[in-house]
Amino acid sequence: MHMQSSPVIKYKNVVVSGLPGAGSTTLAKLLKEKLDWEYFSGGDFMRSYAISKGLFDPSTKTHHYATAYSEEFDREVDYGMRRNFIEKEGVVYDSWLCGFLAQGVPGTFKILVTCSEDTVRVDRLANRDKLTIAEAKEHIFDREKKNVEKWRKMYQKEWDEWVVEPGIVGPDKEVYYWYPEMYDLVIDTFKVSKQEAFDLAWRSLHA
Repeated sequence: MHMQSSPVIKYKNVVVSGLPGAGSTTLAKLLKEKLDWEYFSGGDFMRSYAISKGLFDPSTKTHHYATAYSEEFDREVDYGMRRNFIEKEGVVYDSWLCGFLAQGVPGTFKILVTCSEDTVRVDRLANRDKLTIAEAKEHIFDREKKNVEKWRKMYQKEWDEWVVEPGIVGPDKEVYYWYPEMYDLVIDTFKVSKQEAFDLAWRSLHA
C-alpha cells in the first residue's frame, strides 16, 4: 500500500463520484498517478464479480447494471469500501456511490464530477464504448434510473443517518447521491478541460 507522498495533503483517502460520461474515472486515475496511491474502481470490481458468476456477458460493449447481483452482495462490497475509508490510507476510490459511502468519515476528500450538458455525456460514452447515440442514451439514463431505484430501497436508513440527520441535505429532498452539498469539491467537466479539472482537484487537496 502506498502511503501519502506529500505531507501537505491532510487527507487519508480521496473518493471520486460521478455518473457515466462525466469524467470521474479520468480524474481519479490522474490523481492516483500524481499521488502515487492505490486505485480502486467499484465498477470494475463489481463487473468482474458479475462476469465470474455468469451474471454479465463480458463481450457486451456496455457496462453492467447494479441489478445484476444481489442486494446482500452489493451491501457487503459497499460496507467493505466504507470500512476501508476508515482503516486504510493512500487510496483513490472511484465509484458511483463512494461519495455517499464516505459521508461522516474523517480524512476522506470527496469529489463530485458532473457534466451539466447531458449530450456531452452521451457523446463521450458512445465514443468510449463504440455505441450509437441511441444506445448510449438508453444505457446512461436507464442504467442510472434502475441503479438508483435499487439503492434507494437498500440505503434509506443510511441516508437518514449519514446525510439527513447531520443536516447535510434536508428531509424534504428525495434521496439522490450526487447533491453538491455532500462533497468537498464539485467539478463540472462541461466547463473545464481534463487538465483543468485535475488542477482544480490538486489545488483543493493542498488547500
